[in-house]
Amino acid sequence: MMRILLFIATNLAVILVASITLSLLGVDGYVSSAGLDLTNLLIFCFVFGMLGSGISLLMSKPMAKWSTGTEIIEQPNNAQEQWLVETVADLSKKAGIGMPEVGIFPSYQSNAFATGWNKNSALVAVSSALLENMNEEEVRAVIGHEIGHIANGDMVTLTLIQGVVNTFVMFFARIIAYGVSQLFSSDEEEGEGESGEGFASSIAFFVTTLIAEIILGILASTIVMWFSRRREYRADEAGAQLVSKAAMISALQRLQAEHEMADQMPATMTAFGINKGSSQRSLIEILFSSHPPIEERIQALRSSSL
Repeated sequence: MMRILLFIATNLAVILVASITLSLLGVDGYVSSAGLDLTNLLIFCFVFGMLGSGISLLMSKPMAKWSTGTEIIEQPNNAQEQWLVETVADLSKKAGIGMPEVGIFPSYQSNAFATGWNKNSALVAVSSALLENMNEEEVRAVIGHEIGHIANGDMVTLTLIQGVVNTFVMFFARIIAYGVSQLFSSDEEEGEGESGEGFASSIAFFVTTLIAEIILGILASTIVMWFSRRREYRADEAGAQLVSKAAMISALQRLQAEHEMADQMPATMTAFGINKGSSQRSLIEILFSSHPPIEERIQALRSSSL
């Protein structure tokens, strides 16, 4: 889940910075004396919406390394690291992708994640607890799951979806902001001739745009999370195909058993990678969760024809 949250947070930050910069520079060619030009506005939002998503994708790997404290294995220092690198290489070859960077991050729970801007420039990282708590076949299945994300092009597809979401968030935020600014503009027309003419409506447009983008961006993230939940099932299938169904189910069962320990983890680590999802969830948790409940994932694998 962390790679998704980092992606969305970085994306939202890029969009907000772009909005502030463009407003300060006066780049608002979609507004004229005749009102909003919706065609120009849509083009403007599409360009900057996709740009924000693309920058987030390019930043995803360094951001993940920094936020998790992942140490990249340049040269294996022991037999365990050697086995890990060889396992990633073997499963990557089977999946038909280039060799990813391999790393280990500190965590109290078994976990893993994968990220990167394309299939041949990715990162696969596992937690120290994963290597300690699981047997080799289970670790292989978890790595297969993460490599499945890479091979399926999930981050690129996520970028396209996020870009479209950005477009409509920016589009509707500016329509809302324009409507609010017109209320202030009407008041200013009644006091025409005052030195502050137009200032209040400009500030109203600027502030309302930022607030609307944040609110709409949070709501729109439910679309991205829905996509993420669907892709988890496919990644589980990839892990089963690359290793075995039994190993993938066993790994998920071990993760499920560890789930009760989640509260013992630091807050920054509770939402990582493969280990997420409980059946006892509120509607808000369901909408904003990047992973389906683990028991549902196990049942899906058991019901599959793999």
